[in-house]
Amino acid sequence: MKPEIIRTRSFVEDAASLISNAAKEAIEEHGCFRIALSGGNTPRAVYQALVLKDCRWPKWIVTFGDERCVPPDDPQSNYRMASEAFLILTSPGEVFRMQGEIAPEEAAAHYQSTLNALAARFNQERYAHDLILLGLGEDGHTASLFPGTTALQEKEKDVVSNFVPKFNTHRITLTYPQINAARCVAFLVNDAKKENIINQVLEGGHGLPSENVKPGNGSLIWLLGR
Repeated sequence: MKPEIIRTRSFVEDAASLISNAAKEAIEEHGCFRIALSGGNTPRAVYQALVLKDCRWPKWIVTFGDERCVPPDDPQSNYRMASEAFLILTSPGEVFRMQGEIAPEEAAAHYQSTLNALAARFNQERYAHDLILLGLGEDGHTASLFPGTTALQEKEKDVVSNFVPKFNTHRITLTYPQINAARCVAFLVNDAKKENIINQVLEGGHGLPSENVKPGNGSLIWLLGR
């Protein structure tokens, strides 16, 4: 299935609408909305815009696509960013954070157990999100799936600890098997400087991590700010 590519001059509002519409559809269909959040700078304004929407927050089940190995109150924490931007203001029904403050392998194993329990709750072999939000790095990485790292080869686990030589640190990240099990995956990219890397990923054949995001039975959306 080819990705849906949306170019917009109203990036924040359109991204917030994409998420709120997905939430409405999922809640109407099966009573809850299962979303994995992305970190970094781009989503903050989107999350802040979500606060203004009526999203039936008690029906949300929130997980994360990746996390830095820092405590939840650290400025680099994806959980802290999402919390400050909208989680503490909206109080979603369930929020499952990655424990960046403990040993990376232990944190990954704990989150794997969390996703296994959620899968069992919904009678799924592998937990399937209704929507996974992703960003795109200038090197083609997404979540914490960086070029040349071992997590790119993971075929079974949903979550792994991934050493990133570029930063000389570990990250906790969802893997391709988990990402590609989603009903919908949306790349949110609002940076004109990334036009070249976007084109390479969409073209394929460049060996970039983001090229391997291919939902098996779901849809793939690229929302691109102009």
